[in-house]
Amino acid sequence: MLEGKRQKQVAGLLSEEFNEIFQRLGLTMMDGGMVSISSVKVTPDLLEARIYLSFFKVEDAQSALKKIEDRAWEIKKELTARVKHQLRRIPELKFFADDTLEHVFKMEELFKKINEEKNNRDDS
Repeated sequence: MLEGKRQKQVAGLLSEEFNEIFQRLGLTMMDGGMVSISSVKVTPDLLEARIYLSFFKVEDAQSALKKIEDRAWEIKKELTARVKHQLRRIPELKFFADDTLEHVFKMEELFKKINEEKNNRDDS
């Protein structure tokens, strides 16, 4: 289903605010790696925001996600203070791990292996 104009606007606003909030709360660096917000999706009724987080070189992404979920009330409190004049209701926050980056790295490794095998066959 296509996102409406207001959904996109709210998602964009939330994405910007979450980036600043995560930096301010020190959530961007975790377990020797980096956490970033890859995307924010808002439901059509604007009552739920799904925040997709990308974990780069984080040893245990699930425990990092759990730490962020444990601080969700703090994140929502910060968000409320920032957007209370722009939104009637602050959406419920749901955090998800975005493993797209992992798939990209796996695909790159596969392509490297394929190219190496191809070059080895061509040389023979």
